[in-house]
Amino acid sequence: MGNETGWNLENSYSRLPGAFFTRQDPIPVRSPKLLVLNGEVAESLGLNVAEMGAGVLSGNDLPAGSAPIAQAYAGHQFGHFNMLGDGRAVLIGEQMTPSGERFDIQLKGGGPTPYSRGGDGRAGLGPMLREYMISEAMHRLEIPTTRSLAVVTTGEPIYRETEQEGAILTRVAASHLRVGTFQFASRFGEVDDLRALADYALKRHYPEGLDAENPYLYFLQEVIQRQASLMAKWQLVGFIHGVMNTDNMTISGETIDYGPCAFMDTYDPKTVFSSIDSQGRYAYGNQPPIAGWDLARFAESLLPILHDEQEESLKLAQDAVLEFPKLYEAHWLDGMRGKLGLLNREEGDLDLAEELLRLMKENRADFTNTFRSLTLDKGDSTLFNTSEFAQWKERWNERRARQKESDDASQKRMQSSNPSVIPRNHRVEEAIQAAVEEDDLSVMDRLVAVLKNPYAYSPEQEEYCALPAPSDRPYRTFCGT
Repeated sequence: MGNETGWNLENSYSRLPGAFFTRQDPIPVRSPKLLVLNGEVAESLGLNVAEMGAGVLSGNDLPAGSAPIAQAYAGHQFGHFNMLGDGRAVLIGEQMTPSGERFDIQLKGGGPTPYSRGGDGRAGLGPMLREYMISEAMHRLEIPTTRSLAVVTTGEPIYRETEQEGAILTRVAASHLRVGTFQFASRFGEVDDLRALADYALKRHYPEGLDAENPYLYFLQEVIQRQASLMAKWQLVGFIHGVMNTDNMTISGETIDYGPCAFMDTYDPKTVFSSIDSQGRYAYGNQPPIAGWDLARFAESLLPILHDEQEESLKLAQDAVLEFPKLYEAHWLDGMRGKLGLLNREEGDLDLAEELLRLMKENRADFTNTFRSLTLDKGDSTLFNTSEFAQWKERWNERRARQKESDDASQKRMQSSNPSVIPRNHRVEEAIQAAVEEDDLSVMDRLVAVLKNPYAYSPEQEEYCALPAPSDRPYRTFCGT
């Protein structure tokens, strides 16, 4: 493919030791059809939208400069260590944008690789549309995330519990370096391999750390900081990832791998949607401590290069990981201050926020709509009619009255912190069903359009704030692998 499409690919990851990847072309598909093209992402990458076709986006044709690979990594899955790798994804290259940024371009569902472990390497249309919708919603919510350039149908069925239409999603990421990549290097490689990987990650994501007194400690601390911020952002919008295995935690601080993810309606820290998380390991309330656990595994993988002395290396790692809970709480509390319209800090703010959450849980209040109602200063839910809430609201108003900023400034901060709409699960399922069963993309297109500015509080968002109809069956999501 020529440069008229705008491809400007490099392959820096392939210069790492060969154990980190396998050369792997995407497996051609029968009759690819371009279903979704994200024009905004294409333009930001410097790609010519008019020239984007199903050939490249399915892997049948490779753009100039592409040197496709499948990446090797390991990971703790539900607490158990496994050798993993890109079992159904192929990295076709790293796009250099007009502004000089570097982004991985990966075909998810591109066919079997040496890491497929018996799988077919393919993906179904429904899960790929879910990733497209949720990752775009996360971006609009200002949460670091991979993005979706396109979804292509393959013209070939795949078989899971039932026959499904095959699809390939083109994922765009700051990189696909994971905690599991470093676990792989530490467990199966030499120290020089681990050091080469860490140097590469520093140069790509934390170049300012290359001149630090201890670059690898700097690297560890910065990853911890970014993940503390990311976890707070997840919690503040009620997002539940579903599979927080170490291979699903990025070094860049982006949200990645949208499998059985969903957004919480009724507030309950024990909320879990994933059909495979029967023990609730990755429930909403467990996400921050699990992130800390994953980061401890990351720190362990860096022990051979943190310091020449084993004991000192262990101390540096432990001290860094112990900072995570404090960093997370600071990010979360600042975010909650925003959601409550607080523009300064007082000692009792944590208690004020936690008391509201307690009342929300007791009254089975909707997470998003509770904060939306506080922002609009109106609400008719069960929670808002209780005497305990009235007492809390009086305390909250007294707290806001003590700050020097105006009520208008307080309300503006609330609106910019509390989304009016989220991709509610029943709306996502409605969009997927229409697309998969009726070849109707209009339902999804409307949802994506409404989610484009979640803080707008516009009239057209009203109907998307409505809760799902009551059901005797709990909502369940599936990995889609």
